[in-house]
Amino acid sequence: MKKQLMLDLGERAAWTGAQAALGVAVTELADIPIWWAAPAALVLASAKSWVAGRLGRKGTASTLPASADPASHAMGA
Repeated sequence: MKKQLMLDLGERAAWTGAQAALGVAVTELADIPIWWAAPAALVLASAKSWVAGRLGRKGTASTLPASADPASHAMGA
């Protein structure tokens, strides 16, 4: 279970970092105040979760494969 937890933690950290970086990039490219990076990252996070919920494991917002997704095992899958 520890391996699955580490994969889950890594996935969440990687997506958070990517969303934050994209939020900053969008504000820089649009030449708008940097504080808009947080709302931009929130929109990106919501969009990622929505897409992952439809293309990934049903009932989760994870992009991990079912064998590595702790939520999949908790759901009895």
